[in-house]
Amino acid sequence: MSAMITRRRVLAGGVLVAAGAGAYLVWGRGRFEELAAVPVFAQEGVALGGTDPVGYFREGRPVAGLPAHSFEWNGATWHFASAENRDAFAADPARYAPQYGGFCAWAVAEKGKLYSTQPENWAIVEGKLYLNFNDDIEEKWQADVPGFIARGDARWPEVLKGEG
Repeated sequence: MSAMITRRRVLAGGVLVAAGAGAYLVWGRGRFEELAAVPVFAQEGVALGGTDPVGYFREGRPVAGLPAHSFEWNGATWHFASAENRDAFAADPARYAPQYGGFCAWAVAEKGKLYSTQPENWAIVEGKLYLNFNDDIEEKWQADVPGFIARGDARWPEVLKGEG
């Protein structure tokens, strides 16, 4: 069975970059790394346009979150389809939050830029959620997923510094 799950569709919306206050320790590349506040793809302050990030893992598809099940994390409001999903995210945000703050994984890798994403253009690779801009970009992403992830991971620190 493949380590990747994908699904696509387009949903339009505006973008707001929200930065959280504080730092987080995450396990990466065999060591703990301190991350400053990471920008989050948010529309009107709501991360991922209200899509429940836990839904990708538990239901294998994007699921609309509800304001009644929200959680504030990393400078944005995250919506969840259920209190159970909200609580799972709150207990371990790094497990469920999308890579690159929910911005387009292809754009981070190829351009070093923060582009918006669509909830239907996604992939879970080795337990990590990646989102992309649209169907065309997702098709490009699919051509070399490991390469794009390697380039995105290498460029991400530069993007965070505004050097991308």
